[in-house]
Amino acid sequence: MPGEGVVRMLFLGTHTPKLDDKGRIFLPAKFRDRLAGGLVITRGQERCLYVYPQPEFERIATEMTSGTTTTSRDVRDYQRVFLSGASDEVPDKQGRVTIPPVLRDYAGLITECTVIGAGNRVEVWDTGAWTAYLELAEPAFAERSEEVVPGLI
Repeated sequence: MPGEGVVRMLFLGTHTPKLDDKGRIFLPAKFRDRLAGGLVITRGQERCLYVYPQPEFERIATEMTSGTTTTSRDVRDYQRVFLSGASDEVPDKQGRVTIPPVLRDYAGLITECTVIGAGNRVEVWDTGAWTAYLELAEPAFAERSEEVVPGLI
């Protein structure tokens, strides 16, 4: 079975680092060890950025490109946007990582950022966008009565 015996550490929590004038952000201390060997930053849904440990990104990209057909325009479009925006980075000794300008623009990152753990990835949001997203998503989450993830809850 794929992934059997592999222990994946989850990224959890919410942090609020600032983007400096060189486009760098301090990774939350609790995430640094898992990202120290290299990471990939790419476009995510809802105009945030996804940050994956290098091996996890490679796994996702391999599954995305080998397990799908290129005859579907939606598949091609998704692969192009997701992979063309990807940037591999290595945090510096202080735990900072540079977010390329194209990705900062995509996510609307200027100074105030919110970094959240989202399971197998970290997400980087403009704080205003994150606050607006939560205002819309939290009420639906609190009121949800049907199963969203089959077999989970």
